[in-house]
Amino acid sequence: MKHLIVYSHPNPASFNHAIQETLVRVLKEKGHHVRVRDLYALRFDPVLRGDELKLLQENQSVSRDTAIEQEHVRWADQITFIYPVWWGRMPAMTCGYFDRVFSKGFAYDYGPEGLQKLLPGKKVCAISTMGAPLSAYEDSGMMKSMKQTIDEESFQFCGMVLIEHKYFGAVPTVTDEERKKMLGEVASMASAWPV
Repeated sequence: MKHLIVYSHPNPASFNHAIQETLVRVLKEKGHHVRVRDLYALRFDPVLRGDELKLLQENQSVSRDTAIEQEHVRWADQITFIYPVWWGRMPAMTCGYFDRVFSKGFAYDYGPEGLQKLLPGKKVCAISTMGAPLSAYEDSGMMKSMKQTIDEESFQFCGMVLIEHKYFGAVPTVTDEERKKMLGEVASMASAWPV
């Protein structure tokens, strides 16, 4: 199976990076093909600029860096997003990736019968870390909001099939042993994915 990992965290020593390394290791051990797009290392520009928006609205070509990312998405059978939750949402880098890469004419379009989902059946998974405990997000209703805005509006809007969105809470304050258990959960999840 062909796996694309879209990774967004500015600190290469972060727990998110440990998640990415664990995921890549397990997938390769299982015989999967893996590509990683480290958005910060790539210096991906998350800003959808006016000239590119105009091209999209006129159904013309996209910029070269967007076209490269779209080719990676086309290649993949499954896409896994790894990012921290900041202010109850994806970081700006990840949001900008969606703005530019999952564009009209590539990920979705509108026709005589309404919305056309252009990435049908492509599998998607997300792994997100949080500073607060999961209970704080659940009790406040934020978890429900993230499910609606990220899982349904971003992923499923394009026709992708959400396999799982795994959240790890209180990452900065838990023990190293608890973080090791979290990485074990990532490894178990990846081991269960079909080859």
